Amino acid sequence: MPMKAPWICPCGLKIAGGEPCPCSLTRRAEQKARADRRRLPARERGYDSKWERERELFLKDNRKCKFCCEPATIVDHIVPHKGDMKLFWSRSNWQPLCVKCHSSTKQRMERSGLI
Repeated sequence: MPMKAPWICPCGLKIAGGEPCPCSLTRRAEQKARADRRRLPARERGYDSKWERERELFLKDNRKCKFCCEPATIVDHIVPHKGDMKLFWSRSNWQPLCVKCHSSTKQRMERSGLI
């Protein structure tokens, strides 16, 4: 089985192939913390008890992830609502996703501008 070659991080450490440098993990954690501080709490963005009820009803009717057909546990907004409550509550803007697809496939699509 082929292995990735080791690499030198800009910080100077020699890192095993395919592994992240500790400095990049720290930098990523700091970026996430800054983004979380700027973000409103979930309840203030509309994710309250009414959302929980509607989410459960939607997942009862839509049990499979849209991308991989595994059991869905997340109701995702196809187009990010960004505080627009009309778009937030539009069921045509909802899709069932599993955690893996929500955390990888959907995020990659958003970053690449496909959504």
